[in-house]
Amino acid sequence: MIREQIDRLLDQVSKPARYMGGEMNSVIKDHTKVALRYVFGFPDVYEVGMSHVGSRILYDIINRQEDALCERVFMPWVDMADLMRQEGVPLFSIETRTPVREFDMFGITLQYEMSYSNILEMLDLAGIPIHSADRTWNDPIVIAGGPCAFNPEPLAPFFDAFSIGDGEVNILETVECVKRAKAEGISREECLFRLSQLPGVYVPSLYQEEYHEDGTLASFRPIREGVPATVKKNLVLDLDAVPYPENIIVPFMEIVHDRINIEVLRGCTRGCRFCQAGMLYRPVRERSKEHILSLAEKLVSETGYDEITLSSLSTGDYSCLPELAHEMVEKFESQRVSLSLPSLRLDSHLKSTLEETQKIRKTGLTYAMEAGTQRLRDVINKGITEENLLSSVTDAFSSGWSSVKLYFMFGLPTETYEDLQGMHDLAEKVVHCYFSIPKPQRSKGLRVNCSASCFVPKPFTPFQWEPQDTIEVFNEKTKFLCSIMHIKGVEFNWHTPEVSFLEACFARGDRRLAKVLEAAWRKGCRFDGWTDQFRFDLWMQAFEDCQLDPSFYANRRREKGELFPWSFIDAGVTESFLWKEKERAMEAIVTPDCRKGCQGCGLKRFHGACTDR
Repeated sequence: MIREQIDRLLDQVSKPARYMGGEMNSVIKDHTKVALRYVFGFPDVYEVGMSHVGSRILYDIINRQEDALCERVFMPWVDMADLMRQEGVPLFSIETRTPVREFDMFGITLQYEMSYSNILEMLDLAGIPIHSADRTWNDPIVIAGGPCAFNPEPLAPFFDAFSIGDGEVNILETVECVKRAKAEGISREECLFRLSQLPGVYVPSLYQEEYHEDGTLASFRPIREGVPATVKKNLVLDLDAVPYPENIIVPFMEIVHDRINIEVLRGCTRGCRFCQAGMLYRPVRERSKEHILSLAEKLVSETGYDEITLSSLSTGDYSCLPELAHEMVEKFESQRVSLSLPSLRLDSHLKSTLEETQKIRKTGLTYAMEAGTQRLRDVINKGITEENLLSSVTDAFSSGWSSVKLYFMFGLPTETYEDLQGMHDLAEKVVHCYFSIPKPQRSKGLRVNCSASCFVPKPFTPFQWEPQDTIEVFNEKTKFLCSIMHIKGVEFNWHTPEVSFLEACFARGDRRLAKVLEAAWRKGCRFDGWTDQFRFDLWMQAFEDCQLDPSFYANRRREKGELFPWSFIDAGVTESFLWKEKERAMEAIVTPDCRKGCQGCGLKRFHGACTDR
């Protein structure tokens, strides 16, 4: 019956391929022949979620098990979601169109704070009570992971559990725990307690918080004996030793990253002080060149894609990159499979590597300068110079590129208007680099795309104590940037501060924000990361209704020693290290890359995780 209902809906919505299923390499198993059924949810549309590497990894790991299955579900676009409500069609999996509520586990990845309202929408569409306390064994165990799980508190009432850190470590342990609990017939509450005993698993219903009169957190503690006071992140030490998909699902429609994506390394040692991922995913762990080549060969054979991306936080830091790029280009040149390299460091010596990758097809080049002046780049510990940029783009232009992207942030701690002027100056110098190349040696059609995003202070970074600029200040800075970025060949884009303001609220939020999130969702908020759907007025009404001040979360400077909502999580880096880095930032002192010597961030407490290089 549900299949026929869905088919009727697909004739009435945009992009029906989002919901069709049946893609090449998708895994379909008999639900009656497995002991546990897992559905993996991505709280955004299909084309965004299908581009997420982590989801593909966990989908593959579960489906390799004979007694378990994993299917996928994505947030339906507004036309489909509205029709589903009208017609009484529950949220369903892509593979078999099984109602999500009928699965044993519902895993959701938390990639971006502005997807939170979509999570409540998905739970409600599925017919699952949005509050963990209201669920029974007729509902799946709802568990979350991903970078935003490192501050799970704004979502605490809505999830049964959170998995902190690398998902490969305990995904099968959580599956086995729930499977065994159901087989033994124990209570749901006892199952959650057992989950809390697994490394890296946080069960919010087993903890209680208290607040000072000024609204800051006073205490946070377990309420049951045996529940850990500190949750330590899970960490994969050897990437070659954990599974990686050897075939991937090939969509019927174009997705955001419509290509083979191979993670070559995880983590970053550069220590950019604004970058949460660079702190959370320490230390650097590399896949071997041989493993990557083997994966590439299998994935090209199994998918037919004609482009491979080597992905990571900083692909230019991969120790064997020149050799790997050469061998991959050589291996796939006859098949016209191109190679793209995102996340390049400007101080990497990659000219020969870039020349290798353009043999088949030129792909875009992106340079993340982050700040317009050297002083501010030293504050944020970016560790690159103007000379690095100009040398790199000159090499690129002389090698045939004519299009580059420059990424900046504005609103960074200690920023001045001189730093904003520096963005203009750098863009102008990049244009001059292009015209310094003799005409016969340069490609036509110069395009320099400059993008400026609003700084958002994040947990587990040296700037977690810093206030975010107010919306009014961001707007003033945006007007200034727009007035100076009129340069021939340069296109300037910027992010709206209202979205970044809410992102900052939830990035550093506590459990009290859960009621704001629920209130905003009930007013109709969803797809808050999409400009045409974002309703800032409804969010401000929700804050007012809940008698909470959003500036308390976004624009307030934290004091040393303040207890954070995420302080119970051990992410590897210590708070003392982060505070020291904050102090160095205020003095614009650069901290060297820890590959050049240990900087004492705390990761050595994780056995085997970090060694001097």
